[in-house]
Amino acid sequence: MKIETTPFDPADYLKSDESQVELIADALESGDADYITNAIGIVARARGMTGVARGSGVTRAALYKALAPGGDPKLTTLIGVLKSLGLKLSAKAEHA
Repeated sequence: MKIETTPFDPADYLKSDESQVELIADALESGDADYITNAIGIVARARGMTGVARGSGVTRAALYKALAPGGDPKLTTLIGVLKSLGLKLSAKAEHA
């Protein structure tokens, strides 16, 4: 018997705003640029890439490219995407 599989996309499981914010907050806390980009991309897909792209002022294709694995989005793109998602960046002192 042949087993059929489907690709896993975490965006399909991040339905609540709270879970989406928690993912992005965890990524930002990690300081890992690849994780941050991936987390923002997952949330953007969960909310709908077309709407997020429109709200952030970039094309949908450019947004997919910027948030793809290995993508290196400009800071203005990240800020625009976060604003479109209803989020903002903040900073706090890191204690040793």
